[in-house]
Amino acid sequence: MINAEQMSAVLAALPDPVFLLSRSGKYVAIYGGKDERYYHDGSNLIGKSIHDLIEAEKANWFIDTIARALESQALLIEEYELSNKDVKGLPDEGPSEPIWFEARITPLDFKIDGEDVVLWVASNISQRHKLESQLRKQSDTDLLTGLFNRRRLERELNYHFSAFKRHGYCVSILMFDLDHLKALNDTLGHHAGDQAICKVAQTCKKTLRQTDIACRFGGDEFVVILPHIKHQQATQTAQRLREAVEEAFSGSSNASHSPITISVGVTEILTSDMSYSQALKRADAAMYEAKHKGRNIVVTQ
Repeated sequence: MINAEQMSAVLAALPDPVFLLSRSGKYVAIYGGKDERYYHDGSNLIGKSIHDLIEAEKANWFIDTIARALESQALLIEEYELSNKDVKGLPDEGPSEPIWFEARITPLDFKIDGEDVVLWVASNISQRHKLESQLRKQSDTDLLTGLFNRRRLERELNYHFSAFKRHGYCVSILMFDLDHLKALNDTLGHHAGDQAICKVAQTCKKTLRQTDIACRFGGDEFVVILPHIKHQQATQTAQRLREAVEEAFSGSSNASHSPITISVGVTEILTSDMSYSQALKRADAAMYEAKHKGRNIVVTQ
């Protein structure tokens, strides 16, 4: 039978830190954290409050998470990040990447000093999180252009369509492809065609907002989601993009083919749409109308 002294030694030897936290966010006790690769001695935290140490927004998240665990009376697992900007008294300069933790929060069936308490086990998962982020990025990224791929496009369209239906904020969609690409491929080969596709992708990155979502739909077709943009402003964005592509390829024509331009279709998600597919079909139809009208133009539907 293990005695109290041995139990204390076991708790102290735990590689990950274990916090006994009150409902109000007070550090009641701290055990473990002996893996010096990731953790510092936290014994000086005992008796202090999370609000004493952590900036308000993040501190409130900790308090809310403790409350959720106590209310559920079940194990709660959460992933969270901490950076130098979250901790009071630290300069803004510091590691460029936050530290990621997995918390396992267990409500306990007793009180300390009249407060409910939880056991909070914090495991440093920064390396795992970085690898998972890299894998997600690879799975969402078109290898040729570096833009998002069709898989990510469908996820983003589903999210923004749901948000439109729920909250009513406007969402517009651009769809375009490259004009005269076949002539370029036939004359200079598919490597030149791939270079043209990449050049258009780079023009998208330079021209669009950071909040816009540019995706390679397939081949030489692209789709751009414009959150919080109505039809008229989306048309203006499409014109800017068309002009930027035209400028990027100006002077690149020869006797065998015309310079690369784009034909753009524009639409806005409508209240009558039953799915994002209907809006995407309108953008596609508008793009082909632009093709039939002579290319290098913008058509709206």
